[in-house]
Amino acid sequence: MPLPARLRRPFAPTPAGATRLPGIDAARGAALVAMALYHLTWDLGFLRLTPENYALTTPGRACAHAIAGSFLTLVGIGLVLAQGKGFRPRPFLARLARIAAAAAAISLATRIAFPDSWIFFGILHCIALSSVLALPALRAPRPLVEAGAAAAFAAPALAAWSGADAGLLDAPALLFLGLGRTVPATNDYVPLFPWFGFVLGGVGLARLGLTRHAARELRGRAGRFLAAAGRHSLAVYLVHQPVLFGLAAGVAAMTGPHPRAGEGAFLREYRETCAAAGSEAGACRIAARCLLGRLRAEGLWQAVERGALTAGARERAVAASQDCFSRAKPG
Repeated sequence: MPLPARLRRPFAPTPAGATRLPGIDAARGAALVAMALYHLTWDLGFLRLTPENYALTTPGRACAHAIAGSFLTLVGIGLVLAQGKGFRPRPFLARLARIAAAAAAISLATRIAFPDSWIFFGILHCIALSSVLALPALRAPRPLVEAGAAAAFAAPALAAWSGADAGLLDAPALLFLGLGRTVPATNDYVPLFPWFGFVLGGVGLARLGLTRHAARELRGRAGRFLAAAGRHSLAVYLVHQPVLFGLAAGVAAMTGPHPRAGEGAFLREYRETCAAAGSEAGACRIAARCLLGRLRAEGLWQAVERGALTAGARERAVAASQDCFSRAKPG
C-alpha cells in the first residue's frame, strides 16, 4: 500500500539542504498579504483617493506594528530551522547579502523619491542586523534567550526612565537603535529596539518545538498560494509596492482625488490646535465641523487644501473660523 502524501513528503528540502515547513511559508505569505493591504491603504491615502490616509491613523499604525512583529518573529523561527542543527556560513551569508542589498536599494530609491522621509532603517535593515545579532541565541540557554527578548522589548522605556542623554541617543548615527526620544521622519522605521525582541521571541518559540505542526502538507489553493509567496518573500516584498503604487497612481490620474480627501486631517488638526489653546473638547469638535462646512460653502476648501489662499480668501477663512468658534462655545 502506498504511503499517504503527507508521510511521503512532510516537507520540501531546499537546494542548500535546509528544511522548509509549509506552515511557516504560509504564515510568511499571510504576513505578506497583510503588508500588501497595508501598503495599498497607504498608497490610496497618499494619492488622495481616500478621505484620509487610514494607514497613518492609530488603528492603521497598530496594524503596521502587528505585521512587522509577525515578520520578525518568523525571522527568528527561520534562523532556528536553517541554522539550529549547526551553523552553515555560506547559506547564511548568501541570505544576509541578499537582504542587505535589498535594504540598500530601498534606501537609495526612497532617498531619490522621498528625500524628506527616505527609509534609512526599515524592516529589511532590521532583519539583516537582527539576523546577525541573534546567532548566539541559537545555542544560548533558552531562559537567557527569553530574558534577552524581554530586555529588548523594555529597552526604549528603560532608556527613557534612566534619564540617558537624549541628545546622544537622538544622534543621527544612533537612530537605528530606537532608544532616543525623536521619531524620525521616514516612511518605514523599524529600529533595533524593541523590534529585536520579536526575533529573539521567534528563536525561543522554534527552540520550544512549537513549529513541528508546520510540517503538515497544506490543502487548498489558498494555503498553497500563501506558501508559494512565503518561499519567495524577499522578491514579493521588493516588487509589490511599485506595482501597487503604479496601479493606484493610474487610478488617481483618471479619477482625481476623493471629494472628501483631507477632511479628516483638517478636522483633527483643528481640534488639536483648539484644545491646546485651552478650549473645551466638545466645542472644538463642533467648531471644526462648522468651519469645514463654511469653507466648502464659500468655495475656499480647495485653496486651503493646496495652501494657496490669497490675502482676501485668508481673511474670509479667519472670519469663518472665529464665527464658528463663537457659536460653538458653551453658554
